[in-house]
Amino acid sequence: MRKLLSEIRASLAATVCLSVILCGIYPLLVWLLAQGLFPDKANGSLVTRSEGIVGSSLIAQMFTGERYFHPRPSAAGEGYDAASSGGSNLGPISRELVSVVERRVAQYREVNHLAPGNRVPVDAVTASASGLDPDISVRNALLQAPRVAGARGLSQETVRAQIEMHTKGRSLWVLGEPRVNVLELNIALDGITK
Repeated sequence: MRKLLSEIRASLAATVCLSVILCGIYPLLVWLLAQGLFPDKANGSLVTRSEGIVGSSLIAQMFTGERYFHPRPSAAGEGYDAASSGGSNLGPISRELVSVVERRVAQYREVNHLAPGNRVPVDAVTASASGLDPDISVRNALLQAPRVAGARGLSQETVRAQIEMHTKGRSLWVLGEPRVNVLELNIALDGITK
């Protein structure tokens, strides 16, 4: 019986010690380091303007209308719902996915006034795994540029220059493709047309 009590006491002591370290000290150290080294990223990469917080550069949000670049489609909840992040889980041979992509291709062509021969970028018609990807491909942005320029009364060169200014390269110089953050680009264009 004494050995059992000794084992229980040791187990409880280990549980208390590990709880204090792993649930208190470690998270506090990580938080302090994050706040000290990169507070912007640690606090959600929030984008603020004079009217307050307008979004996060890490999470997509819906933009509609001719004046704005449109993000990737979202499968998160009712669309761009960060609380319901996730993909559609439809496989590549799913008839439902094929139907959704065909509908999105037709809609993309219509909204951006594309000729039937123009290829639509895959990121314009498929949702990302999270459903909240804040970036679009450079090709997607360039195909949307004439629509946005016309709606804003800007030259296409001005809009293309903004796309180029907001293009981010590959992560670590080798991962992924060059991309454009939709929120940051739309905010920059709003600043030009005010």
